[in-house]
Amino acid sequence: MEVQGKIKMLDETKTFGSNGFRKREVVITTDEQYPQHILVEFIQDKCDLLNSYAVGKDVKISINLRGREWVNPQGETKYFNAIQGWRIESLQAEASSNAEIPPTPPMDAFEPADDLNEENHDDLPF
Repeated sequence: MEVQGKIKMLDETKTFGSNGFRKREVVITTDEQYPQHILVEFIQDKCDLLNSYAVGKDVKISINLRGREWVNPQGETKYFNAIQGWRIESLQAEASSNAEIPPTPPMDAFEPADDLNEENHDDLPF
């Protein structure tokens, strides 16, 4: 799955527990009739993917939906969902690279080759 939008918030990498679990969160705002603010978390080595991004950038994030079950001390079962990112791409780079390609001129702008005029249309080499 993928989600696209503008980076609204980019948090610092946080480390949890004695095993060094790392997590970094980013919030993107989608560009649609009713914009949504989507929290995406990057974990472990994927945290470093966000280092070259900043608030205001248009991005596309490849995500996985994660769900887990937890039983609290009172015996009640609770469910939690998470959106985990595993790749991020800048959309502005795609737009600027497409802008560098010059437009193709219309066909009527091309001159016919000299050897294709009416005088030597039968001038075939075989």
